[in-house]
Amino acid sequence: MSEVNGAGPGVTNGAGPIVIIGGGHAAAQLSAGLVDAGQGARVHLVCEEAELPYQRPPLSKAYLKDAAQAVQQHRAEAWYTDAGITLHRADPAVAIDRGKKVVRLRSGKELPYANVVLATGARARGLPHLDANLSNVAVLRNAADAGRLRGLLGTAQKLTVVGGGFIGLEIAATARVLGKEVTVLESAQRLLGRSVSEDIGTHVLQTHRAAGIDVRLGVSVGSFEVEGGKLAALAVDGQREAIELLVLGIGAHPEHTLASEAGLTCDNGIQVDALMRTSDPAILAIGDCTSFPDTRDGDRRRRLESVQNANDQARTATATLLGREEPYRALPWFWSEQGALRLQMAGLLPAGTTAHRRPGATPASFSVLHYLDGKLVCVESVNAPLDHIASRKLLETGVSPDPAVACDPAVALKTLG
Repeated sequence: MSEVNGAGPGVTNGAGPIVIIGGGHAAAQLSAGLVDAGQGARVHLVCEEAELPYQRPPLSKAYLKDAAQAVQQHRAEAWYTDAGITLHRADPAVAIDRGKKVVRLRSGKELPYANVVLATGARARGLPHLDANLSNVAVLRNAADAGRLRGLLGTAQKLTVVGGGFIGLEIAATARVLGKEVTVLESAQRLLGRSVSEDIGTHVLQTHRAAGIDVRLGVSVGSFEVEGGKLAALAVDGQREAIELLVLGIGAHPEHTLASEAGLTCDNGIQVDALMRTSDPAILAIGDCTSFPDTRDGDRRRRLESVQNANDQARTATATLLGREEPYRALPWFWSEQGALRLQMAGLLPAGTTAHRRPGATPASFSVLHYLDGKLVCVESVNAPLDHIASRKLLETGVSPDPAVACDPAVALKTLG
């Protein structure tokens, strides 16, 4: 591998094409970073979808509610043209030839590269033995999925959601606002078990049940009845459950087909170092598809699915491509809007923490501060955006206020921050 203009091994700073594969938040942020650095003319942006890169979070909320709502593009097409970026829309990459250093597209076109950045995201998981092409079964990962689901919700009266994670609960809450009868089936004993604390999970459960959503925990989904290309029923704890419209919200798996076929190291995602370089340093990877070393936690490998992670890893990759070593050390933070609930989390929640609840301005507003060995490590906020902003500042700077002070609602947030 070559080294040019002081860049790391395999990175050709200031020379040669950069092929970005993907059209999500990570790809959009990387494109913007390279344009800001005057490198837009080097960029080929390869998108599987016909859409320009767009905002994903509204797809499960505002977009589903309003048939007139359009997909929210990150930037207009003219921005890409003016920046010198070459767009390849609805023409996905099908192979990376590392020997010839070309990316092959479905159309047969070959794109020479100095560097490739994989921003291929994740694919929705399905249920074993359930045909994903049934006309009343849906998932939600992209604009096409959202458009199809919006059409189905327009005529359906009853929605069944399998999975009590963020996506499933956001869709359930949106459908309930639309007046639909909604059932959520979750195999675990509580909601959001891998994402939030038990305190927050309980509050989410109570809120959705109060809104009229039938949330069932600890259930098992078994056999399926299919009639005329539609799912007619499924077995829930051995009992027949009629289905009008089913949404699968059971998580996603990283899309690393290209990387695996190109011989890159993959394990629960495309493995990268702290500079976002894969096992081939000429190829980087960012966003939901990556397994990266968490430098804030002893280089433990993680894979995160969040807009924050996508954007911050894109900033790291921009620096790497420009020849600067700026390891990824961003504080993870997340959010989810579920009807009247606005959940915001700063930091990752380890086992063994001591929780302290901070009351908010209303009964529906509070935060939970988590301490480990006397150090503040995570803050979860419900309808408390100012708490979230302050907690991110505290966690980024490593300040750990005394729990008795931090949880006193009479203490101004600016004092904590």
